[in-house]
Amino acid sequence: MDDETAAPAPGTGTRERENDELRALSNDLVVHAARLVRAVRRQHPFPAGIRVLSLLDEHGATGVSALAALDRCSQPTMSNAVSQLVERGWVGKQPSPDDGRSTLVALSEAGCQELRRTRDLNASVVAERVAAGPHTTEDLATAVAVLRDLLDTEKGI
Repeated sequence: MDDETAAPAPGTGTRERENDELRALSNDLVVHAARLVRAVRRQHPFPAGIRVLSLLDEHGATGVSALAALDRCSQPTMSNAVSQLVERGWVGKQPSPDDGRSTLVALSEAGCQELRRTRDLNASVVAERVAAGPHTTEDLATAVAVLRDLLDTEKGI
């Protein structure tokens, strides 16, 4: 037999099927995680604001342009969201130590409290869904561990 008509190496088909299954399940994970996040966010009256509070919690005090980049929205859109958060008392603005002409947006104590309240609500919504279905606490722990590991890997890239 020449190279073009040679039989596939043993196990090659299995590896390809496993790779296809891995890719399909990986896609399903992203799709369903996004759907779960959207379903939980529908419970909140101000989901865009909560998203900004979460970004500030994760990244610390940040300028509006950097927040817009993190949230993948326009600077005017983020500026509007920050203004609404300032009105609610959930964030404050402070001069940037690096550039006196710019400001940083930081979580206020009220913003931290709102974020904790929101995360408690998120936990309740998901816990109710888990309790109502066939999955166990161990299943949920495994899902959390997988997501956490995937996100930790992303930070190392």
